[in-house]
Amino acid sequence: MEAAIVIMALLFFAFVALGVYATVKVAKAAKRGVDRTLSQAKRTVEDTTLRAKSYGQGGVAGELAQLRLSLRTSMRATQDALQAAAPEDASLQESLLLFQRLSGHGRELDEDLKRLEREPDRARVAGALGELRERTERITHSAESLRWAARDRVRKFAEDDLSSLSAQIDVEAGALRHWSTVDDTPGSQPAADFSWPEADPVAGAGHEQVWPADGAAQDADGTPGPPAQGQQPPQAITARDPRVATFPWEKTPRPETTN
Repeated sequence: MEAAIVIMALLFFAFVALGVYATVKVAKAAKRGVDRTLSQAKRTVEDTTLRAKSYGQGGVAGELAQLRLSLRTSMRATQDALQAAAPEDASLQESLLLFQRLSGHGRELDEDLKRLEREPDRARVAGALGELRERTERITHSAESLRWAARDRVRKFAEDDLSSLSAQIDVEAGALRHWSTVDDTPGSQPAADFSWPEADPVAGAGHEQVWPADGAAQDADGTPGPPAQGQQPPQAITARDPRVATFPWEKTPRPETTN
């Protein structure tokens, strides 16, 4: 009984701990989602404000807003391109590290431009615009180089894969068009009989099978048939009469003379 109580208590604490862990994970995920939503909303508001200032205001304020908008747009586009292609291409990890270093310079420049927007001395701000414009162009040019290199790499891999796939499909289509009118499936044609004919059972044992000579015809029962056209019939061999015995000491009889 005590063991059952202990087991139930352990299960209860395990379920409680699991519930607390799940609650914390859900809360953190919800917090990240809220933070992401707030960041996107804040970024959208800032971009809209900068776009309105760059088009609606002139002079130093409008140029500062245009520099900030150009910097933020280029850096965000490069970040999205690299993060989208990096999971499929390990070679872009180095590019991501370089972009992180470039992002540090971009954030520093964005903070400088933001401070100058609140600077009351417009003459001093106008004097610093040349150097700020050059920094913005260098950072955006580097970001665009990374972005377009990553896009060209992805497009090149897609073209190579498409070319290889097209070649394989052409080969397969050519193989499918080489059909045959003869049914070559197993069992469609009778198997050839390569067994040697057995001796005639009627002839009995001890009779050797005689194969016909070259050019001689043979009937279905094995007996020689008539000779083929253009061939001479076999000549009969005349043997000596066994009843007339001859010996080597016998002389040939001389013919009688009429004298």
